[in-house]
Amino acid sequence: MSGVAGVLLAHGAGSDKDHPGLLAIEAALSPLPVRRFDFPYRTRGGRRPPDRAPVLIASVREEAGVLAAQAGVSPGRLVLGGRSMGGRMCSMAVAEGLDAAGLVLVGYPLHPPGRPDRRRTEHLPALDVPCLFVSGTRDAFGTPDELLEATAAIPGPVHHHWVEGGRHDLRGADGEVAAVVSAWVTAR
Repeated sequence: MSGVAGVLLAHGAGSDKDHPGLLAIEAALSPLPVRRFDFPYRTRGGRRPPDRAPVLIASVREEAGVLAAQAGVSPGRLVLGGRSMGGRMCSMAVAEGLDAAGLVLVGYPLHPPGRPDRRRTEHLPALDVPCLFVSGTRDAFGTPDELLEATAAIPGPVHHHWVEGGRHDLRGADGEVAAVVSAWVTAR
């Protein structure tokens, strides 16, 4: 068994904790404890835009603390991550000092579609943990070349898995993504 004691998974901006991709990852990681959570704007109900980054990052910190307490371990034994915005917020929390065993970033939103000049990379040089990026080769939020260039700034070990023909939603690839994440997490 790996040294990882649990996995925290966050959803993308337009989804929630019951996204099929997150459920597939949880199933693939069984019996490892997995905590999927909703960001505050989702728990308030209705169709609301995401909260600002400080609120989302605070949520990641809080939920990591809950999972660590439930598992009886330090947050440094947890892998954090999720889909799109959720994974990005986890990476920002780690860059700000939250201890973690690694990051799983599924469909990392490198930049807004059509805006490669607006990269979301300022925090990447502060990531000194192992990182797994799972991305589609046709993701409008960042091409493979753009992502490879951006992640070269990460001092921790980085692994990329490309879903051939996959767009940002990685529709139809939940099984592939879950298998890749499970193999990577259990190797930690």
